[in-house]
Amino acid sequence: MRKITIAIDGHSSCGKSTMAKDLARAIGYIYVDTGAMYRAVTLFALRNGLFGDDDSIDEERLKALLPEAHISFALNEETGKPDTYLNGECVEKEIRGMEVSNRVSLISAIGFVRECLVAQQQQMGAEKGVVMDGRDIGTVVFPDAELKVFITASAEVRAERRYKELLGKGEEADYDEILQNVKERDYLDSHREVSPLRKADDAIELDNSHLTIPEQNAWLLAQYERVLAELGDDTPQQ
Repeated sequence: MRKITIAIDGHSSCGKSTMAKDLARAIGYIYVDTGAMYRAVTLFALRNGLFGDDDSIDEERLKALLPEAHISFALNEETGKPDTYLNGECVEKEIRGMEVSNRVSLISAIGFVRECLVAQQQQMGAEKGVVMDGRDIGTVVFPDAELKVFITASAEVRAERRYKELLGKGEEADYDEILQNVKERDYLDSHREVSPLRKADDAIELDNSHLTIPEQNAWLLAQYERVLAELGDDTPQQ
């Protein structure tokens, strides 16, 4: 079966990663969570004391230390989904907390950080057969991807999902704080100078505010099958 590149972009907490992971598992593709890569760099910066009291970043030190931040993914056999590792340590829980969430947009706006991670992402997807989600996959990382999807949902819906996710993990959560974080990240991601969040001209948009996970997964699988058919490969999935 012909392999393609699938680029899924969209706002924070809109379910991109869930959709991407589920599709990759269903069709046997590699999944790469690029947002987790930026979160891992944010955690690395926090651990190295690179944020000031006003959340300013010591970019000179970050640039010098960045080669020491080795990010990798490994399949979690219990969940069936990949976990993020920073220098050999599983940091999946740490990178999803509010301390990282409140600062990741600041890190992802730094040009040399994006340049470094984009190069890694392009290498990961060089052989196709990859599902990658993030903010600039269809516009910068893989502008020639055969399938590009842009996911969105209302800020309130996304905050509620994030709130329930944190509570489900047994963590403390404040809905108002999360909603403010979602709105601030939307603004920062859309207005940064380097690779701002935007829908690629040839991307298909999906507002999943009122869709269940099975419904959005079925929609995405249908888009994948449509693209294969248009490319002349209608081999059924196993």
